Amino acid sequence: MQTQQVATTAWHEEARLRAEDQARVASLRQSSSWIKRILLFLTLLGPGILVMIADNDAGGVITYAQTGSMYGIGFFVPALVLGGVIAFVVQEMTVRLGAVTHRGHAEMIWGRYGSFWGWFSLIDLVLANTLTLITEFIGITVGMSVFGVPPVLSAALGLVVDAGILLVLRYRSWERVSLWIAAGNLVFVPLALMAHPDWGHVVAAFQHWWIPGGFSAAFLFVVLANFGTTIAPWMLFFQQSSVVDKGLTVEDVRHGQVDTALGSLAMVLVAVAIIVVTGTFAFGHPGAQSYDIQQIIAVIGQRLGPIGQSLFALGLVEAGTIAAIALTASTSWATGEAFRWPKSINLPVRQAWRFYVPGLVSAVVAAAIVLIPHAPLGFLNLTVQVLASIFMPAALLFLLLLLNDTEIMGQYVNKSWQNISAISIVGLLVILNGLYGISVVFPRIF
Repeated sequence: MQTQQVATTAWHEEARLRAEDQARVASLRQSSSWIKRILLFLTLLGPGILVMIADNDAGGVITYAQTGSMYGIGFFVPALVLGGVIAFVVQEMTVRLGAVTHRGHAEMIWGRYGSFWGWFSLIDLVLANTLTLITEFIGITVGMSVFGVPPVLSAALGLVVDAGILLVLRYRSWERVSLWIAAGNLVFVPLALMAHPDWGHVVAAFQHWWIPGGFSAAFLFVVLANFGTTIAPWMLFFQQSSVVDKGLTVEDVRHGQVDTALGSLAMVLVAVAIIVVTGTFAFGHPGAQSYDIQQIIAVIGQRLGPIGQSLFALGLVEAGTIAAIALTASTSWATGEAFRWPKSINLPVRQAWRFYVPGLVSAVVAAAIVLIPHAPLGFLNLTVQVLASIFMPAALLFLLLLLNDTEIMGQYVNKSWQNISAISIVGLLVILNGLYGISVVFPRIF
C-alpha cells in the first residue's frame, strides 16, 4: 500500500514538472521577440544533439581509429557521410513518434504488440546497452591510462560521474550538463587540422571509392562495426524517451528535426576527423594496423607529441562518459516504461528508485567486465559494434510499424520516401549481416 502511494505521488510529480516545462516552452512560443525565438530554439535543442554525439561514443572513437589505421583515408570517409544521413532518417522518426504519442519506445511496443514482443525488445535493448557500456568503460580506462590513472580508479570515477548526474539533476539540468560534456567531442576536429593531412586525398575519397587490401571478411567485419556505431538500438529508445521526458509536443517536431540534423552534422564531422587523424598517422605504420587502440594512441603521440596524445585521450574519455550517461538513461527509461514505473529523470530517487536501478546496475556490470585482466579489449569493441548492427533490423521494423500506424500517428505517419529509405536501410543491414555470416561459415569464399 505504501509503495503504491509513493508511486502515485511520483506520477503526479512527474506530470507536474513536465507541465511546467511545457508551459515555459508555450510562453516562449507565443512571444514575437527575436530574443525569445532564439531562447525557444535553444530550449528545444537537446535530444537530437545528445543522441548523435553520444553515438560518437568511446566504442565509436575506437572503431573509427581502428578503421583509419587499417584502411586509411579512403572508402570509409564517404561511407561515414552516408551513415550520418542514415542516422538522421532513423532518428527523425523517433522525434515524431515521441512528440505525437507522449510515450517512450518501450512503452509503445508493450502497449501495441503485447508482452512477448515487449520482452523481446527489452531484453534485446538491455543486452545491447550493457555490451555497449563495456566499450564506454574501455574508452574511459584506456584514455585515463595515458595520464597514469589505474583502470580501477578511472572506472570508479566514470561510474561516480554517471550516477551523480543521473541521480542528482532533474531532466532540464541533466540535459544541459550532458550537452556541455558532449561539446568535448569536438576536440577531434582540431586534432585533424594538426595532422596536416593530404586534403586532396580526402576529396578524392568521394570521387573514387577503393578498398585497401580488397573485399574480405575482415573488411565486412569493419563495415558492420562502423554501421553498428552509426545507428544502434539504444538510440531509438533514448531519443524517443528523451523527447517525452523533455515534454515536446507536435508543435515542436520541426525543432526536433533541426536538433537531430545538427547532431548528425556534428557526428559526421567528428567521425571523419578521427578517420583523418588515424588514417594520416597510423595507416601503414608497423604495429598500428591492429585492433590495439593503445598502439594507435602511441603512434599519435609520436607524430603530434604529448599535447596531441593527451587531447586524443581526453576525447576518448569524454566520448565514453557522455555515452555512458545516455546509455544508462536509455536502459532506465525502457525498463520503467515496460514495467509502468514512474520513469522520469525529473523525479528524486526516493520516489522513483526502481527507475534508476536498472541503468546503474548495467553500468556497474560493464565496468567490472572491463577490469578483467588480459581481456581482448580492442577486438571486444569491434565485436560489440557488429552485434549492434545485427540487432538493429528488428528494432527498425518495430519503429516502422509504429510510424505507419494511422491510429497512433494520424497525419504524422511516415511519407512514402521515409518508408522507402527506412526499408532500404533495413535491407542494407540484412545484406551486410548475411554476407558476414557467409564469410564466417565459409571463410575462403572472399
